[in-house]
Amino acid sequence: MRYNRRMALGFRQAVCLATLFECCGMVFGQTVLRVNSSLVLIPVHVTTATGASVTNLSKEDFALFEDGIPQTITHFSQDDAPVSVGVLLDTSGSMKNKMAKVSAAATEFFKSANPEDEFCLVEFNGRAKLKIPFTQDWPEISGEIAQAKAFGLTALVDAIHLAVAHMKHARNTRKAIVILSDGGDNFSRRNLRQMRDTLIESGVQVYAMGIFDSDYSSKHTREERNGPGLLNEVALETGGRHFPVRSLDGLPATGVEIARDLRNQYVLGYSPANPASDGKYRRVSLKLALPAATDLRAYYRRGYYAPSY
Repeated sequence: MRYNRRMALGFRQAVCLATLFECCGMVFGQTVLRVNSSLVLIPVHVTTATGASVTNLSKEDFALFEDGIPQTITHFSQDDAPVSVGVLLDTSGSMKNKMAKVSAAATEFFKSANPEDEFCLVEFNGRAKLKIPFTQDWPEISGEIAQAKAFGLTALVDAIHLAVAHMKHARNTRKAIVILSDGGDNFSRRNLRQMRDTLIESGVQVYAMGIFDSDYSSKHTREERNGPGLLNEVALETGGRHFPVRSLDGLPATGVEIARDLRNQYVLGYSPANPASDGKYRRVSLKLALPAATDLRAYYRRGYYAPSY
């Protein structure tokens, strides 16, 4: 099969936490979680209709399915472990008048993060560049963002590939990408399918701060008009979240909200009922087993690739 090796990488990412826990144990609050290496872990963030995090749910409040088949949730935790975050800063020409507010939003995000988190910075216009490798010195990254200049075209998809590749240097098991962009892509060498496969294989959650103008549909190019849809699709596929920002004044508050999202997640674990090592994509779906579930929204990773031997 053409993608066997890459598919296997996706499953390994999905179970890498489980393997680590089995070897040495992992503490979540006061609970030591020990599981076997066949466990698939799905991070979940639940919000109210207004976007506020819901943090008082139990294992019985969730129902997990793989390819439509109910799965038994064997492990459950609330996860506030440190995160390795790749910050993707759009420095293309369309961002020229937005950079000051973007800088303020990034600073608020960093200030609200866990002290043990680490960050790297990828800047992109017509070319994606790793500006600062992983560091816990977030003021260094904040200073770089503050002096960044906007010009040129946009290679967002290439920037996502670069950030995922740098994740191999991350210290933390939990990994996320935060995109600061208007979402337009008109110069990437990689395509959307390659990006999707890369993200599924990596297990990295994507959060996007979409910075759009109110007259977006009539003012910008086709690529930029497709920006909101692209950011939304990428975020939802990985279990992250897209925050469309129509007013620049709302950017700092959005930075705080993304940081809080990363702090308020559940982790659900199950051993797949389908034991086949066929290298196929397994679609994951989740339902909230609550009377008021219609008023809640769950964000979670939508699937993974099974191993192929």
